[in-house]
Amino acid sequence: MPESSNNLKVRKNDGTLVPYDENKLTEALKRSGASAQHIELVNQKVNKEIYDGIPTKKIFKLAYSILRNLSDHSAGRYRLKKALMKIGPSGYPFEHFVAKLLESDGYATKTGQIIHGKCVKHEVDVVAEKENKLVMAECKFHRSEGTKSDVKISLYVRSRFTDIENQLRSEGQNKGLIFQAMLVTNTRFTKDAIDFGKCSGMKLISWDYPQGRSLKDWIDKAGLFPITVLKGLTQSEVVALLDKGLVLCRQLADNHETLRDLGMTTNRLNKLNKEIKALI
Repeated sequence: MPESSNNLKVRKNDGTLVPYDENKLTEALKRSGASAQHIELVNQKVNKEIYDGIPTKKIFKLAYSILRNLSDHSAGRYRLKKALMKIGPSGYPFEHFVAKLLESDGYATKTGQIIHGKCVKHEVDVVAEKENKLVMAECKFHRSEGTKSDVKISLYVRSRFTDIENQLRSEGQNKGLIFQAMLVTNTRFTKDAIDFGKCSGMKLISWDYPQGRSLKDWIDKAGLFPITVLKGLTQSEVVALLDKGLVLCRQLADNHETLRDLGMTTNRLNKLNKEIKALI
């Protein structure tokens, strides 16, 4: 490498150049569960390969390619953010993924429900119930991590759920019921979107918000990982499995019949199951 990594700049997704910060890579590797030894190895190899102006996407791919040869568990967790972008192309699988996360918290869930509001009918992505709690969640899926959900989304979702809440109140169904409007995205919110969510009493969850209870924290706590983290699946196999409603790695564990239906050989099946079990 022609110069110290301390002097290098990297190109972010929006095209801006910023100083390379090895600590950011280290923190991402720590969150993946990588050992101190593996983190040191990845950093050493990345530092030998990076150059001035390198895109951050390329650093991610480089680090992932190194990590996956060291640990299936850490590699899967490290690429979680990218994997959530690949759970599309529609938002339908993401809705089911959020429903599974709510189920891990003890909720009974339904997706794609038509609910009557006081003024109009609404299609609600996820309806979740537990004891006296009723959660209605709108799931905003984006295929690019640079796309943020702005305040217009928050305003729109809040108004829809207010209409539903008003109908519940008019029917007398709200007595003793804790109603929670929720907006979940796989990317990020703008500051105005977050400020409006806080002010209006709506629960907002994004990739890294709120701190300690973000989407990535929720996934880690639940131990539920989307099948798109698996390097052992081709893109066409991922699409076929998502079409069958299979969104979680643990839904594939030892599910040989479904995987064989995709034409997967015994050798690939064994490798895939090893990867899944290392992750979950």
